[in-house]
Amino acid sequence: WLKPFWLKPLELKRSAFALAPGARSITEHTPPSRRPGLGSMAMVHPANQAIVVGGGLAGMSAANQVVECGGKTLLVDKSSFCGGNSTKATSGINGAATKTQKDKGVDDSVELFTSDTLKGGAKRPEVVKVLCGNSGADVDWLVDKFDLDLSLLARLGGHSAPRTHRGKERFPGMTITYALIQMLEKIAEKTDRARIITKARAHTLLMNGKTCIGLVYEKGGKDEKEY
Repeated sequence: WLKPFWLKPLELKRSAFALAPGARSITEHTPPSRRPGLGSMAMVHPANQAIVVGGGLAGMSAANQVVECGGKTLLVDKSSFCGGNSTKATSGINGAATKTQKDKGVDDSVELFTSDTLKGGAKRPEVVKVLCGNSGADVDWLVDKFDLDLSLLARLGGHSAPRTHRGKERFPGMTITYALIQMLEKIAEKTDRARIITKARAHTLLMNGKTCIGLVYEKGGKDEKEY
């Protein structure tokens, strides 16, 4: 698991979108003469809003951090409730050089975690670098921001050090993911900085040239647009 976006306030000056599997650009299937007036849409919709597709741990992490950095977020999920496969994880979350490891005297490093992951058969070193490089800060963020107990460490197969973090709960994936869901739900209830739409299947990205400015999702048999 990793928190996918480390957003800076300046990066929120433009909209950000996460692409759902199978999504297409509107420019891929609509002739130019029939496309809506996309040129003006980027100007009239808030530039600090990010649309996140998927309400698992990755999506919830992205949405919460958008708000943390001062932006607004809309999260859409195709299921009737958020959580995804993340809630089914039973081992914990891996992180190298975390505060918990340091407190317990565990000698670990990003380099060692990276080496272990590559030995396990990873085929995309650039992704491994991000995954392992951010892992420690990601775990610390979950503990500090959401007051999660990830104080128990285990050394699982393929790891050279105890770096799998969990709390005393039986299902750590569910505990971690639900904490992020609850945080975003509270923000959505009390402010206008977050919205969550479930039973919504994102299928098309709205493009203005090479810039993504929105998406189309299907909900209740009808297509809806968000920017």
